[in-house]
Amino acid sequence: MKLIDLKLKSKKWLNETLFFLKKNKPIFKNKIKKISSALPIIKKAYPEKKLLITAALVAIFLFWIISYPFLSLDIAKKNEFLVVEKGDNISQIINKLVERDVLSDVYRFKLLAKLTNKSESIKSGHYFLRNNTSPIELLTLLVKGDGILYPITFIEGTTFKENLDKLKNNSLLKKVIPYNSINNLKVRLGINQKFIEGLFFPDTYYFYEGTPDIDILIESHKIMMEKLDKAWKEKTPNLPYKNKYEALIVASIIEKELGSRDEANLIAGVFVNRLRIGMPLQSDPTVIYGMQDQFKGNLSKQDLLNDTIYNTYTRNGLPPSPICLPSFDTIEATLNPAETDAFYFVAKDDKKSHHFSKTLKEHNKAVRKYQR
Repeated sequence: MKLIDLKLKSKKWLNETLFFLKKNKPIFKNKIKKISSALPIIKKAYPEKKLLITAALVAIFLFWIISYPFLSLDIAKKNEFLVVEKGDNISQIINKLVERDVLSDVYRFKLLAKLTNKSESIKSGHYFLRNNTSPIELLTLLVKGDGILYPITFIEGTTFKENLDKLKNNSLLKKVIPYNSINNLKVRLGINQKFIEGLFFPDTYYFYEGTPDIDILIESHKIMMEKLDKAWKEKTPNLPYKNKYEALIVASIIEKELGSRDEANLIAGVFVNRLRIGMPLQSDPTVIYGMQDQFKGNLSKQDLLNDTIYNTYTRNGLPPSPICLPSFDTIEATLNPAETDAFYFVAKDDKKSHHFSKTLKEHNKAVRKYQR
């Protein structure tokens, strides 16, 4: 290419760039001033030097623009959800993204949308934005509408009833669960256990508006079975559990006993010791679960003596089902208990840790110390 042709093309590109910058004033003001202030120097320079300076300015701008679509955006919990209202235009949407610190400036994303002819194609809805998404991926997401996701969270330690109510009260889910019949629900889910409690994995599930509510339970049950299978295969040998369902029952009890997750293996070791010698588990959370709505916040001595199928003070062995949704960490701890000579534990004053004892005498002393 002749020098004069390159010179003319560079000049034309620079003029177009300056026109775009002037049209989109605020963020480029400083850049325009710097380029403008450089022009007198360029004019005084030799033609070749002028060409090099012009080309350098164009190259810097090109890199700033061309690399933008592929940059990783910093998205965290605080800004991972975006609501695009019906009627929002491209400027309103981009302003929301800037306000939420998803985008650092307005103009490059607007330019990207216009150059790709997608400014008028963005769909309204609720979007889940993943960390390290690039601007071009974000734009594609908003145009396709595929990412219109909503979260629902099953928390470890919660009961099936609590999570069923959460599904029932979520207006974005299509209601197909037979809420008045647990037996019909078990049939729909292919569950053969007598009780449905504890058979769902605590996690956050994302769904589209109009998703059948039962789909969440299907996914949650499937994941729990997979996690339980994995932990069972990697368990410590010779544990006093006939099957993985019994391990799940114990894991749910440990989940409710936990103050600090660091103690899960140790609590598991205590329960293993008790089961091996036929000693009652004597776990308060099982009594509370058996009381259901009758529990008012404090356990009395009479409550501990009142026999139910879940009362592990009045009955030896395991209760008939889990009492909550245990986490995977707790399931792993249950199947890999610590080796300990302790048979007792009591919560300390901090309500986050326990004192472990080998003998009843030592345990009673700890009870007097921490529960006076």
